[in-house]
Amino acid sequence: MSTPGHMTAPLARVPGVAIALIALCAVFAVTSPGFSTPANIANILTQSTILLLLALPMTLIIMTEGLDLSIGAVLTLASIALAMTALATGSVALAFAAALAVGLCFGFLNGVLISVFDIPPFITTLGTLGIAQGLSLVATDGQSVVGIPRSIEAIYSGAALGIPLPVILAAFAYALTHVLLYHTRFGTYVFALGGNREALKVAGISVRGMLIRVYMFGGLMAGFAALLMTARLNSAHPTAGIGIEFDAIAAIAVGGTSFERGNGWLLGTLLGVITVGVLRNGLNLLAIPSSAQVACIGALVIIALFIDGLRGEQ
Repeated sequence: MSTPGHMTAPLARVPGVAIALIALCAVFAVTSPGFSTPANIANILTQSTILLLLALPMTLIIMTEGLDLSIGAVLTLASIALAMTALATGSVALAFAAALAVGLCFGFLNGVLISVFDIPPFITTLGTLGIAQGLSLVATDGQSVVGIPRSIEAIYSGAALGIPLPVILAAFAYALTHVLLYHTRFGTYVFALGGNREALKVAGISVRGMLIRVYMFGGLMAGFAALLMTARLNSAHPTAGIGIEFDAIAAIAVGGTSFERGNGWLLGTLLGVITVGVLRNGLNLLAIPSSAQVACIGALVIIALFIDGLRGEQ
């Protein structure tokens, strides 16, 4: 099933994020000799996978005129649940299930608080951010969980046909989200949640139920991302994912998704994630402190939106 939002997805959004991406690649190619090497490009794509797994559902959430500030903290708690379960049982499958369960529980909680109790998304997810972060600190006593089975570590370092496994998993997640958003009733309803909720009500569709599903999808993807983050760090740390929600929101904004009217564009989110990944990588190669990197990402969002505004394509 195709949606009106898909058919009219404004190609006008391409210039802002594309110009920013091309400009960054050109600058870093000149200032950092190692930037353009195949190994570094593969590194950028691999390191962007966790961010993409969070940005995809965040796009859908923002399309409903919502927000999820808790997704980074939930990612962290899910990673800790995964690591502790793996150490206790030795089973990767059970550990992954534990991470998914944590994500689903928080997604359900966010959805219920927002849709049933009408608490604004910003307040709701700020509160659940604190809960998830607090539970992470209590569960670990502020220490890293180490001794992760090698089979988990191999998920991040492995490859198939020369393609890193994280990139394959991220491509699968993107394809799944694309199908959900553009070729199912679920996606049609997501567009309507931000663009025309009254039409959903007239059609007999539960707005509350749909919102809960959208936030649960976000939690599920956070649990999925926890597998890659734990494998990448070969440990679970109680603050590892804190702040990544900022990068996710920045990537979505750079990619052209509107925070109003249910107007989202999934390909733009993918380009936005790569743009943020390129910026992070280039700044690391230039030995720029992480605190300054946050400011640079903020500037990137403003510049990309400014370019779109000049072209009259918002």
